[in-house]
Amino acid sequence: MSNRSIIALIALAIVGFLVSQTFYTVDPTKQVLVRQFGAIVGEPKTQPGLYAKLPLIQDIQRIDRRLLDYEAEEFEIIAGDQKRLVVDAYARYKIVAAKLYAQTVPGGETTLRGLLDSLINSEIRGVLSSVPLHAVLTDQRANLMEEITKRVNGKTMELGVETVDVRLKRADLPQANSQSVYNRMKTDREREAGQLRAEGDEENARIKATADREVAVLKADAGLKGQVLRGEGDATATEIYAKAFTKDKEFYAFYRRMEAYKQAFGSGGSTMLLSPDNDFFRFFNDPSGLPAPKQ
Repeated sequence: MSNRSIIALIALAIVGFLVSQTFYTVDPTKQVLVRQFGAIVGEPKTQPGLYAKLPLIQDIQRIDRRLLDYEAEEFEIIAGDQKRLVVDAYARYKIVAAKLYAQTVPGGETTLRGLLDSLINSEIRGVLSSVPLHAVLTDQRANLMEEITKRVNGKTMELGVETVDVRLKRADLPQANSQSVYNRMKTDREREAGQLRAEGDEENARIKATADREVAVLKADAGLKGQVLRGEGDATATEIYAKAFTKDKEFYAFYRRMEAYKQAFGSGGSTMLLSPDNDFFRFFNDPSGLPAPKQ
């Protein structure tokens, strides 16, 4: 190979190197900063395409413009009612001001994640420490997380980073407290069950007392009606007897005396000591019922 060919190859390599150092592309998922001797030149390039820079003098820094996820390490907090709680949080963020971000977070993504960890931990503690435990475990949690997101975003915007959302993946009691909480819940449920049983027994006694009172009233009313009906029946019978007596006194007297004989001699085992000429036996002496002549 001649010297001319070697020189041409070297020149071609130099030109290729200069071209590679001059032109660069911007990906749709990235934004690019141009630096000259470490200082940022111009505004970030956000539109996809081919761009040029000064070779060897300027270099580029690529920064992600997508929505990124961050997961914090679980940590323990104390709620407003002094109850301990282990929380596991995550966040979503995106870099919206690449130039500000490059100036305030020179360490890049590693430094940013360390800052996010500190900010999220601090704001979660600040918000949840002012509310009772049940607020974190109920539907109030959404409002609390909105407040935490607002606080974190207020500080990350100073870094050129927008915090879109902060959420709790998990919020559990510490293992050491789980058994005591379970025992307390068990005691509360047993107390509620005892109260319900007592209320049931009270209602049962009240219903029985009401039923007994109604039965007594019904029996009293029935007894009263029975006595009234018996009285009316006796009055009717007496009236019938009276009418019969006025129509045929002798027959009535005979009938009444036969009823008396039936009751006296039909009971069995009875003994009566009476004189044969006693008026009680006058129908035995004379069917007409006339009294026996005195001797």
